[in-house]
Amino acid sequence: MCIGVPMRIESGDGVIAVALSESADGAVERNTIDMMIVGAQPPGTWVLAFHGAARRVLDPLEARQIRDALAALAIALDSDSAAPPNAALDVLFADLVDREPQLPEHLRTS
Repeated sequence: MCIGVPMRIESGDGVIAVALSESADGAVERNTIDMMIVGAQPPGTWVLAFHGAARRVLDPLEARQIRDALAALAIALDSDSAAPPNAALDVLFADLVDREPQLPEHLRTS
């Protein structure tokens, strides 16, 4: 499975950057990523990295939401399928709990 991962820029020269990623268990990993698609970014900037390249700049909230979704995926993959729903998943998807899904504008009827 191929998944983009939020990474925080630590340093870089505009072409290559050193970025930090954090796994679901809290381990921090230092990565070298290509910055050619998004251009130079200052330290502290979050980017979505995929296959060794920054694909787009993220705001801190979006980076947190993606990291939470990846943590929820790790919990779901580790959980016994017969077990009741894990309360931790609700915490990780707090922005989605207690709201009704909305159709995209182009699918709504007038």
